[in-house]
Amino acid sequence: MNILFLTTHVNTGGITSYILTLGDALVKSGHKVLVASSGGDCESRIEALGMRHFKINIRTKSEIHPKLWLSLGALKDLIGKEEIDLIHAQTRVTQVLGACLARVSGVKMVTTCHGFFRPRWFRRTFPCWGQAVIAISKPVAQHLSVDFGVVQNKIHLIANGIDLNRFVMTTDQRRRDLRQKMGMGEVPLIGIIARLSDVKGIDILIKAMPIILKEIPSANLLIAGQGPEEAALKKLTQELSLTARVHFKNIINQTPELLGAFDVFVMPSLMEGLGLSVIEAQACGIPVVASKVGGLVDLIEDSKSGYLVAVNDTRALADRIIEVLRNPKQSKIMAERARLNVEQHFSADMMVKETLKFYEQYSRR
Repeated sequence: MNILFLTTHVNTGGITSYILTLGDALVKSGHKVLVASSGGDCESRIEALGMRHFKINIRTKSEIHPKLWLSLGALKDLIGKEEIDLIHAQTRVTQVLGACLARVSGVKMVTTCHGFFRPRWFRRTFPCWGQAVIAISKPVAQHLSVDFGVVQNKIHLIANGIDLNRFVMTTDQRRRDLRQKMGMGEVPLIGIIARLSDVKGIDILIKAMPIILKEIPSANLLIAGQGPEEAALKKLTQELSLTARVHFKNIINQTPELLGAFDVFVMPSLMEGLGLSVIEAQACGIPVVASKVGGLVDLIEDSKSGYLVAVNDTRALADRIIEVLRNPKQSKIMAERARLNVEQHFSADMMVKETLKFYEQYSRR
């Protein structure tokens, strides 16, 4: 099968990770995968995995931007030349583009909903979900049904999966080695890897640090990622006199190495479709504290395989992080349960198997 992924860009993030994981497995299974986007820092990784990237000028947040219509001709030619069997759109902008492309090319289109959309009139009037839509978690599936009226038989729940060969259980020695390499030393290390956007709630985590430091004075926080809130988060760190304890790393494509150094991974999101970085942390055996929101509730059984706290509750977040750091044996038991859950429900093999069944069902229509 020849598949065309459409996405706005391929910079590091959840959607790009999804494309890399799914595309890699599809290529290894004998399928041809093309990715069309405005480009980004993961272009070389896409090519290295045997996919082909086609750069098109569609970097916009507007579903009606002229860039989309200007790209239709080139994409239609690409579909014909490469004998594409199915278009798979990943973002709202490319859903609209993909719907137009499906109409002019005659090739079927499907989509993946990676999170939550505001139910604006244009999205409700022109849904553009294609033949069917993949929801990455139960809350996302409910969102599609309730907020956008997508019929149940067009919604397919297929959770994101990860390559368990890349994300392996860390050991004490590996943690020490990674800490030494990072220059962090033997200190309790709290970590988050995420896009630096307001929806991730990273400011809440920074505000929790003074509470944590009263109980565990040597604790450090490592924030890894890029995004529009970087300057504001650094300013907040300075205002709270935390520059010696809160570290920012603009690191790309080193997630397994970073995760292995953490004592606890935190995801204080205000909204989350599923939480790919949480799955990755769990696969590495890192205890997780996260918001009780969206798809995160599908990943963590509170007090069994991690901790869930109320959204925007700085005190509760700090208390649970302190509990993880003070009780390493109990935390390790929870982390082992979480790893087992990932193996059973969130592997790349399972995601690819279910996605291929989905493709076969809709590409023939």
